[in-house]
Amino acid sequence: MPNKSLDIPIEGMTCAACSNRIEKVLNRMPGVEANVNLALEQASVTITDEQVSAQDVAKKIEDLGYGVKAEQLDLDIYGMTCSACSARIEKVLNKMDGVQSATVNLAAETASVAFEQGIATASDIIEKIQKLGYDAKVKTTQAEKTEAKSKEYEKQKKKFILSALFSLPLLYTMLGHLPGNLALPVPAVLMNPWLQFILAAPVQFYIGGQFYRGAYKSLKNKSANMDVLVALGTSAAFFYSVLEGIRAWLHPGYEPHLYFETSAVLITLILLGKLFETRAKGRTTEALSHLLSLQAKNASVLRGEEEEQIPVEDVKAGDIIVVRPGEKIPVDGELIFGEAAIDESMITGESIPVEKRPGEEVIGATINKQGMIRIKATKVGKDTALAGIIKIVEAAQGSKAPIQRIADKISGVFVPIVVGIAVLTFLAWFMIVEPGNAAKALESSITVLVIACPCALGLATPTSIMVGSGKGAETGILFKGGEHLEMAHKVNAVILDKTGTITVGKPSVTDIDCNDEDVLAYLVSAENASEHPLADAIVRYGKEQGVEMKQVTEFQAIAGHGIRAVIDGRQILVGTRKLMSDNLVLYQEKVKKAEELETQGKTVMFIAVDGKLSGIVAVADTVKDHAKETISRLKEEGIEVLMLTGDNERTAKAIAGQVGIDRVYAQVLPEQKAEKVKELKAQGKTVAMVGDGINDAPALALADVGIAIGTGTDVAIEAADLTILGGDLLLIPKAFRLSHAVMRNIHQNFFWALAYNSAGIPIAAAGLLAPWVAGAAMAFSSVSVVSNSLRLKRVKL
Repeated sequence: MPNKSLDIPIEGMTCAACSNRIEKVLNRMPGVEANVNLALEQASVTITDEQVSAQDVAKKIEDLGYGVKAEQLDLDIYGMTCSACSARIEKVLNKMDGVQSATVNLAAETASVAFEQGIATASDIIEKIQKLGYDAKVKTTQAEKTEAKSKEYEKQKKKFILSALFSLPLLYTMLGHLPGNLALPVPAVLMNPWLQFILAAPVQFYIGGQFYRGAYKSLKNKSANMDVLVALGTSAAFFYSVLEGIRAWLHPGYEPHLYFETSAVLITLILLGKLFETRAKGRTTEALSHLLSLQAKNASVLRGEEEEQIPVEDVKAGDIIVVRPGEKIPVDGELIFGEAAIDESMITGESIPVEKRPGEEVIGATINKQGMIRIKATKVGKDTALAGIIKIVEAAQGSKAPIQRIADKISGVFVPIVVGIAVLTFLAWFMIVEPGNAAKALESSITVLVIACPCALGLATPTSIMVGSGKGAETGILFKGGEHLEMAHKVNAVILDKTGTITVGKPSVTDIDCNDEDVLAYLVSAENASEHPLADAIVRYGKEQGVEMKQVTEFQAIAGHGIRAVIDGRQILVGTRKLMSDNLVLYQEKVKKAEELETQGKTVMFIAVDGKLSGIVAVADTVKDHAKETISRLKEEGIEVLMLTGDNERTAKAIAGQVGIDRVYAQVLPEQKAEKVKELKAQGKTVAMVGDGINDAPALALADVGIAIGTGTDVAIEAADLTILGGDLLLIPKAFRLSHAVMRNIHQNFFWALAYNSAGIPIAAAGLLAPWVAGAAMAFSSVSVVSNSLRLKRVKL
């Protein structure tokens, strides 16, 4: 065996002692020479002993407490025909040295492989797949993949048409075998064995050659797939007919039993079924295609004073881009010139355009409805918000839900069992039912082989996951994977963070009671000089009301109490009761109203002008639209709803009361949020945590389903299992409803796929089905499963 050289990236080394220790231990292994470089964080290893594998070296490094850096590889797989193919590839990849995990998705025709760098390479993995008889390429863009599938579809369509032309005369001969008066006259020339041979042979070996190639590669790798069943069934029919034809030729007057039409029509029907299936599967990724279509194709970039139209892929961070009314914003950026109304409905779901001013962020693929602007590109390519959404949807559609493992296990053993049943069927007919009748025995065994194909079983889960995650994306619900889509339907307890989740996350003026209009102007002008968050709410309210700002000549912030200002020579006080008392202002007439507002969780400030009480203003973090309806819907679904907040108990209970939440945990520290999740899980609950802030991330990660609000922080979104775009809380119950619909759809698919096979095999074995009928049924079983999955596109959430 030639020496094997590896460059293994190592994680976790902190000093020379680490690298020396790893080097020393590796060099003690028989036939291993190692040099560990701390600066490069890499081990250069040469293995001379064939008993030592690269995996042994990696395991030794990990046993020492360090890690081998992992890499994610996403592949497009070509040539899979049924779940036995995907299960075989997955099983072999998972046994490879250096592969941590491999998931193969039949419906998406993709593989996701996590492997240790240096131990395995992308080319090793692709080569292994090719040795199994399939082809693999590093994942291309959705547009390239769609084009490749379109070309393959056209190629298969031409094959089907050719196959149909050769098969139609043979199909007509079957009409002569119909019972009684139903039989049609068939020209004698069509009954000639040699003419039938000439018509059937191209279908069997040229058009059906793909089944032979697939069967050979499958059997070569000691497994069996759909191609094996088709090749066995059609070959038996074809070659038996050839023998019968020779017998008729050698013995004039002998009436041959020909099954050329069976093999040709079977192949034609299977090709037709595959065409329908391919077209239907194409519709499962329509949501992803829609997302891709949202991207702008070009951008007007300023080069000096000149505008230059360039493809959006060529835009770099820092480029200045001109966006005119009606145009899509090409990339994420910061508005640096002009004002605009931006339609952000594709991200937030909010149909009303958002006013944007210099310094504010804009999102790529949103539409500039009004005003010419210039933006500075901040995130381009794969870093944009839309690219992130597309990546999440692709990952979800390509992932595997736990329920899929059941289908994989069944499919793995199904084909060998079916071949066994077909053999027993032949023997039973030939030796017991109709002794010596080889034709009937062969026909029954062929029918068993054909009808039992497990294609529908393999498509049952992935097609539902693909359509479901696509439907979610169109609605504004992003599941990160099939396992999260499956888990969501089990949730029976939801914890909602208060600030930024149930509430808007920033204070607003909710009530104001002033003696005259001038008081409002004094209040807003005085607060405009303050930096307090509550002051910002009052100033924002003033601008909305069109209040004219007055000049402040003196200003003083009194910590914990309020502010003092002089405007137009008048003394203005805004703040607490204590501030009023200290300045001898009689405020009792407004106390009752203030207390009433405070019981609602609002912060009340008293306003005095020249030593006389002039009004009160209440500020609060307002409840989001639909929050109450969301809680109501969750309760209707039988889900317990709880609220967590760091706020005081009075404010927390006030907000909870407004939206209908019964259980409230107030004054909870960020680190205690995760503990609350643990407590509920310990009670046997399946818990969903909904949050938007950095402090929610640990709880989101610990929950059975972590739900991030899309308007929240990147950290929260990263930690969550699903994200709802924008701040619409109604998407939470919709996400659970979608999960229920997907799981119901998967169970329906499983039922029909298994019921079809379970019922079909005994009927076929009993000789009650013609092989061509079995072929049609098998071909359309897959189409029916995909079509059932497509119903999810119309489900109402």
